[in-house]
Amino acid sequence: MSSQDRTGSRKARIAKISSISLGGALLLSGCSVEAQKGWLPAERDNTNHTGIIMDLWVNSWIAALVVGIITWGLIIWCMVAYRRRRNDTGFPRQLSYNLPLEIFYLTIPLFMVLVFFYFTEREQSAIDARVAEPDVIVDVRGKQWSWDFNYVNEDKYSVGVQANLTGEPGVPETLPTLYLPVNRSVELQLNARDVQHSFWVPAFLQKRDLYPGRTNYINLTPTREGTFDGKCAELCGQYHSEMLFNVAVVSQEEFDRQMAQLEDGQLGDEYDRDSYPEADPDFDPARSS
Repeated sequence: MSSQDRTGSRKARIAKISSISLGGALLLSGCSVEAQKGWLPAERDNTNHTGIIMDLWVNSWIAALVVGIITWGLIIWCMVAYRRRRNDTGFPRQLSYNLPLEIFYLTIPLFMVLVFFYFTEREQSAIDARVAEPDVIVDVRGKQWSWDFNYVNEDKYSVGVQANLTGEPGVPETLPTLYLPVNRSVELQLNARDVQHSFWVPAFLQKRDLYPGRTNYINLTPTREGTFDGKCAELCGQYHSEMLFNVAVVSQEEFDRQMAQLEDGQLGDEYDRDSYPEADPDFDPARSS
């Protein structure tokens, strides 16, 4: 076989492998529920925050595209207007120390950054603000590889058992379920029992990490009934992919019925893997050694 034939066959194999890899990636990306819903996996009325987040996201993209179009247009215009003509010799006339132009390209980006910062800070502060007296408080405990839910006001708890430990996704009907009443203010108190996790409900457009020894918070009001997928978004061990849960937003009557079926009490720090004494403000390392 000639070297030309070998090169041609090698290129054909590379092209075939590339096409198979690309097709597989597209198929895998289309399998997720989020991918099937489009570029934003939420509706505006899922919570009181989803509309704010979507507006900030979409408007930021619009502003970025407008700036990009103007920038690309100026670049192309400079390429055409100041190109070297056929009869030109040497370099075009060089321009420097144009004070108005320098002030322009300094102030405009600064103004843009300040505008982006203002709207982002405003919306983020509104989203992260804690409600003084939420209607429902849930102590969410992430653990390898499941979730515990303590309903603080109702003094009830729900235990999430370990998944299959096979690397396969769990059956939706057997996953831990977090029940929330519709149109009621909710505070989620996020805690980790062992390693770092991340509480993520894609349909709510909110995600927050769970750290051992520290409590994080999510405050929201679900405004649409339905069942939504939840997952851990932080690689937390061998079976991280199985750390799934459901969020069921139900009527107040259904929420009360579900609470009546749960066990009384709370599952607190006593079930954590470590006590994390350094998180205690009164902890003295010298005295404990």
